Amino acid sequence: MNHYITAYAMDHSMPIVNETDCRMLTHLNIAFGLVRDNRVTIAHLKNLDCIASWRKWNPELKVLLSVGGWGAGGFSEAAFTETGRRIFAETCADAVRVIGLDGIDLDWEYPCYGEADIGCHKADRKNFTMLLKEVREALDKMPGARKLLTIAAGADQYYVDGTEMDQVQKYLDIVQLMTYDMRGGFQILTGHHTNLYNSTGDLFRISTESSVRMFVNAGVPKEKIVIGAAFYGRMWKNVPERNNGLHQMTGGTGGHGAHYDEIAEKFLAQGYTRYWDDEAKAPWLFNGTNFLTYDDPESIACKCAYLKEQGLAGIMYWEHGADKTRELLGTMYKCLKE
Repeated sequence: MNHYITAYAMDHSMPIVNETDCRMLTHLNIAFGLVRDNRVTIAHLKNLDCIASWRKWNPELKVLLSVGGWGAGGFSEAAFTETGRRIFAETCADAVRVIGLDGIDLDWEYPCYGEADIGCHKADRKNFTMLLKEVREALDKMPGARKLLTIAAGADQYYVDGTEMDQVQKYLDIVQLMTYDMRGGFQILTGHHTNLYNSTGDLFRISTESSVRMFVNAGVPKEKIVIGAAFYGRMWKNVPERNNGLHQMTGGTGGHGAHYDEIAEKFLAQGYTRYWDDEAKAPWLFNGTNFLTYDDPESIACKCAYLKEQGLAGIMYWEHGADKTRELLGTMYKCLKE
């Protein structure tokens, strides 16, 4: 099986994508298109001229527009009516045509949930299915090679409950599980935010493996599932100095830690010690007060071995500009392509 290696790149990171990167990638999702009055808009995106170089460097690379992201609304409103769904789908196809893309990736965070301060409705569950059906049909009407339709999905039970994944998957080529940020912004308990497996002592029983199991049980074929890796860390501060900071209650929720290149180049030289959880197959750093969870080459290699063993489609990561060392992407390529 030829496994996918997919990058998410913010438009400001697009010039960083070089020839070597392109040759290692199979898919590249440009983040983000937005939804305004039922329409997908790309007017704000910069650096789209980079796509021509990418295609020259790797003619097989699939380039998609990712629409949405955390805090990006407009989906619930567009999906609520037949007219809104039609306009949304038509403007998805327009964006693909104008930019010259291979498909659309929808990153609605999340159907039925408004925690990101976006509109939501209990009807989102069924409307999401109808929205994807409409987009699939609009893309299928386009001339030339078949266009891809993918989604980025929340990794826990809430996402399965808020969608009809057994129906949704029929219209999708890839279901990308965001198996990162699985804890941090909402919890005061330290732990891994992008771990492969659960580990003893963890009250929040969430992991990449458990997420895959949820989605398979919900009706998504394994061969459509792509798991996620993080090119950044999550950090808790004022952590009790017990168990090297792991699984400890703190005074606040976890926040953004650092990009991987910063972690690799600075943190170990600033008094942090690296630890390895062999149950979770995940590393963390601790300096006696601050706890940082992240992915590194060892954990990425474990994820790649797991997805091959399970017959999954591949791996994706957020976000390309966060690792200028190329260590993590290089590990993916070595594990899956060489």
